[in-house]
Amino acid sequence: MESGKRWHTRENSGIRLDAQGRWWHDGELVEHPGIVEAFNRGISPTDDGRFKLQLGHDWCFVEVEDAAYRVLATDPTPDDRLSIRLSDRTSELLDPDTLRLDADGALTCRVKAGRAKAKFSREAHFALGANLEEMPGGKLALKVGAKRYPLPHLGK
Repeated sequence: MESGKRWHTRENSGIRLDAQGRWWHDGELVEHPGIVEAFNRGISPTDDGRFKLQLGHDWCFVEVEDAAYRVLATDPTPDDRLSIRLSDRTSELLDPDTLRLDADGALTCRVKAGRAKAKFSREAHFALGANLEEMPGGKLALKVGAKRYPLPHLGK
């Protein structure tokens, strides 16, 4: 092994997802769109709270600084709920009780049966804003079709 080179293991892969949703390997930004897409599709939460990156038969654990997923879009459902499209190219129903604003004012929610955090993209955040309305007392509610979901936890 050359001097200065690191030996990677499944436990210590050198792969990191930063708070802005960018992938890094050994301190180098991963910029290739195909690799970024494969990483976004391959990440999943484990039962012990870590995140696993699966690429075919190969896998490793990765460090996630903040949110493991990005909410890319929201879609109304026939039963007056919202479906969210995630960066791993899956969709699931939004649980309005998990919506929060982080310290930077970005909207987040819990996904993957509550095991992971997702941060709304600017576009998805903006689109969801069209569904927010102020209730008496200044609290916000998420309005989807005829239903209103009070957001008592929306805040820092």
